[in-house]
Amino acid sequence: MRLLMISGDRSILQGKKGAFFYTLEEMSKHWDRIDIIAPRSEEVESEKLKVKSSPFTNVFFHPSPYHLLRQSKWIVEKGKELIAEHHHDVMTAHEYPPFYNGIGACRLHQATGVSYALEVHHIVGWPQAGSCMEWIGRIASRWQIPKSAYHASAVRVVNAAVQSELTRWGVPAEKIHVVPSFYLDTEKLEPDPSIQKQYDVVFCGRLVANKGLPEVMRAVAALSGVTLLIIGDGPLRQSVEAQAKNLGISDRVTFRGWLSSQEDVIAAMQSAKLFVMHSSSEGGPRVALEAMALGMPVIVTRVGVMPEIVQDEVNGIFTDGTAEGLQGEIQMLLEDGNMRERIGKEAQRITERFERRKLIKEYAEFLQALKG
Repeated sequence: MRLLMISGDRSILQGKKGAFFYTLEEMSKHWDRIDIIAPRSEEVESEKLKVKSSPFTNVFFHPSPYHLLRQSKWIVEKGKELIAEHHHDVMTAHEYPPFYNGIGACRLHQATGVSYALEVHHIVGWPQAGSCMEWIGRIASRWQIPKSAYHASAVRVVNAAVQSELTRWGVPAEKIHVVPSFYLDTEKLEPDPSIQKQYDVVFCGRLVANKGLPEVMRAVAALSGVTLLIIGDGPLRQSVEAQAKNLGISDRVTFRGWLSSQEDVIAAMQSAKLFVMHSSSEGGPRVALEAMALGMPVIVTRVGVMPEIVQDEVNGIFTDGTAEGLQGEIQMLLEDGNMRERIGKEAQRITERFERRKLIKEYAEFLQALKG
């Protein structure tokens, strides 16, 4: 079978081995061909790119030559061309503001008759907006996502919280399917006891508003001598570096930036005693589950899939989203080595629920069942 995927993820086009890379590595085994329509990427000189590494010999990228304002039009134009040439069985579109993927997929479906799934991994700014733009995104999502879902054969969500919210918004319950995307590679997520604990706390994620990093910095600043490792990059990099300086903790905060492979991220995370995820809104996040799989004690907010996974003080710790609350949880875990060990050991059981190959096979089968 052949899949046409409409995605906003440009990480592979930029030469990065992130979550999308590792998903496609396994996903490609379940399809004869996958074509991916993506936004423009400055790193790509040609309009068409074939990923050359061996697991991707049947995956082809088609980045737009235009600005994002024309992305929906590009999806229809390129999609019609690809479908006419390769006769795709089904489409899937990853939807989020500014909604060009969902709008393009709907129009392409109307032009070709190919069934499609709308994928809502994360409602921007929900349950809590991290910025004014996220607040606008949440309001716009309330209006647009039900419209985008109207012509879709199915809507994929990755956690029960989003399923409930979309139902409340009027998306038919029978259309919504919880198909998790938290693919844990048990072979790579083996704890390495030889890695020395150089840091107290590790944060890993894009440096954007909803990740709650400023509060993490303030919590660390309030704890004498506590060190923080930050893995990831993004538009807030300069401002959080400036915040570290203003708080007088530049010597206690290490910025590693974007690491080139999953193996590098896994090793770096294990150099800390505990992991913090302090987001105000999320779909997962997968990285918190990866930290749990590594046997790390995690402190998380009640967003995304976390309320379905974490039992407070059993396999993780919930925090209330404030710097003061986080300060107390960090201090508690750092002072109690036995508690860290007990929670970390229980957290490792997460791999039983989210084994990578099994979940990606279920994802592929979910899409294949939509063939008209």
